[in-house]
Amino acid sequence: MTQNLIVTPSALFFAVALVAIALLLNFKEKIGLEKDMIVGVVRAVIQLTVVGYVLTYIIKVNSIFLTLLMVLIIIFNAAWNAKKRAAGMNNAFWISLLAVTVSTGTTLVLLVLARAIKFTPSQVVPVSGMIASNAMVAIGLCYRNMNTSFHDLRQPILERLALGANLKQASSGIVRDAIKTGMAPTIDSAKTVGLVSLPGMMSGLIFAGVDPTKAIMYQIMVTFMLMAATSIASVIACYLAYPNFYNADDQLI
Repeated sequence: MTQNLIVTPSALFFAVALVAIALLLNFKEKIGLEKDMIVGVVRAVIQLTVVGYVLTYIIKVNSIFLTLLMVLIIIFNAAWNAKKRAAGMNNAFWISLLAVTVSTGTTLVLLVLARAIKFTPSQVVPVSGMIASNAMVAIGLCYRNMNTSFHDLRQPILERLALGANLKQASSGIVRDAIKTGMAPTIDSAKTVGLVSLPGMMSGLIFAGVDPTKAIMYQIMVTFMLMAATSIASVIACYLAYPNFYNADDQLI
């Protein structure tokens, strides 16, 4: 089974060729993402190589301290990347950090207490990465939606404020829409899982020789886990972020 999954240099060459095709299409259509794609490819190779060696060491040592440190590094990086979508919003990093920490921490604790996963680096670190990355994407989408909505709906917000609405009342519709936007990819993924997409975790477990029934159960767990995490992260981020669009006098910036 495992020998069938060995990636040969020729297989990697073909993968690089596919990236080159994507780059050529990008350049031909003048989309302007060539630099981002190249940077993404280079960073992916370097980061995955480094993380692979680090994870190998952490799994061998099996230290609680190193496991928690790795989870904190994942959360920090997720928050740092999420705040880049905030377009200059005040305290975006700290809001993102709190949202990612609470969503990831809550989900992990419940999974460990329910004995769905064991507190070992080989299980905690990958699951933390899945949760934090989905929370990061959800928060980034929330920020983008809020920035656009507060700009496009400026006049209706000003009218609500003029009629005596407080900040929460004036912003409630935008906050709800932002939360929906943040959760949408996870919900769409849950609707189509198994029909359109074959999830990586389930496929990986089946490739590794795990009973398909157990692999499916784990994938169901992961789907529900990610839905809960993105919901928590989106709600925290949106409700902490919307006051940043007003000044100290409760006026729309």
